[in-house]
Amino acid sequence: MTDQMYRVALASRPEGAPGPDNFSYESAPIPTPGEGEVLVRSHYMSLDPYMRGRMDDAKSYAAPVPIGGTMEAGAVGEVIASNSPHFKPGDFAFGMFGWATHGCLPGNQLRKLDPAQAPITTALGVLGMPGFTGWHGLTEYGKPKAGETLVVAAATGPVGSMVGQVARLAGLRTVGIAGGADKCKLATEKFGFDACLDHRAHDSARDLRAALKGECPDGVDIYFENVGGKVLEAVMPLMNNHGRIPICGMIAWYNAGGLGAGARDEGLTAPGLWRNILVKFLSVNGFIISNHFDRYPQFLQEIAPKVLGGEIAYLEDIAEGLENAPATFMALLKGGNVGKQIVKLI
Repeated sequence: MTDQMYRVALASRPEGAPGPDNFSYESAPIPTPGEGEVLVRSHYMSLDPYMRGRMDDAKSYAAPVPIGGTMEAGAVGEVIASNSPHFKPGDFAFGMFGWATHGCLPGNQLRKLDPAQAPITTALGVLGMPGFTGWHGLTEYGKPKAGETLVVAAATGPVGSMVGQVARLAGLRTVGIAGGADKCKLATEKFGFDACLDHRAHDSARDLRAALKGECPDGVDIYFENVGGKVLEAVMPLMNNHGRIPICGMIAWYNAGGLGAGARDEGLTAPGLWRNILVKFLSVNGFIISNHFDRYPQFLQEIAPKVLGGEIAYLEDIAEGLENAPATFMALLKGGNVGKQIVKLI
């Protein structure tokens, strides 16, 4: 076995959308695990929109990736050496190993996986952070009630599809928004949404709002916010009194830089947004899922049987090769993925 690993590092900070020059593909010696540490050969790694924020040197809930540092990511793989009593070679584990073929972390920072229970890739998507984000945001802040109407964008992604399916099982009308007719078809046929609108077919928020109003004749009770931009502007005037808006992301603005601080939306001004919140008594809750992993066992207990039993569907978009991770990530930020974006490393 070679003593070299490979990684993708942050070569420079992007201005706007990331480009190939912002990444570097490098080799390095495979680390040797110290006391209590575990060495893992990653089989699959996750690509997620939040990684764009880590590329900016902006104050946030987590430190940015330093120039020359390995890009951050969760990954799953096989234990090849262990100094932890909780792991042995041949076990499978999830950890924040980054954009790399190998990772070495303390055993108490890893989660053991059982490939006989579910494919290990599910720990990156439907049964991992994205699925948990959708479930937690909807159940904790959306507070769904049968007969209500829910709207969620990126409806075929791992967060949006979880939100829609959990809401549907709770008896809500579910309306998705996605980019392209094919994704809209997936939303209704695979994930069971009652309707799905193609935001690319509408040039303005006003046009999208008119189409959305037709699918939400009783207004919108829950808007699960993971996109921002035109979709937010379209939905806000349709919110019902006492509506709820869980906020977990704003991918439409990430490439503006500074975690979206450079974005400008000429239609939905701050006074207009604030007035909607005030006069409709809306509950708006931002959350970062890493603060809520105390609920993760409850999520697995409730959702894992539904996934394994087919009540909750999932879709994975698997790219090949670590060297292709930057291009795949750049496409992800523009909606180029179909389902949970994963990179296969071996």
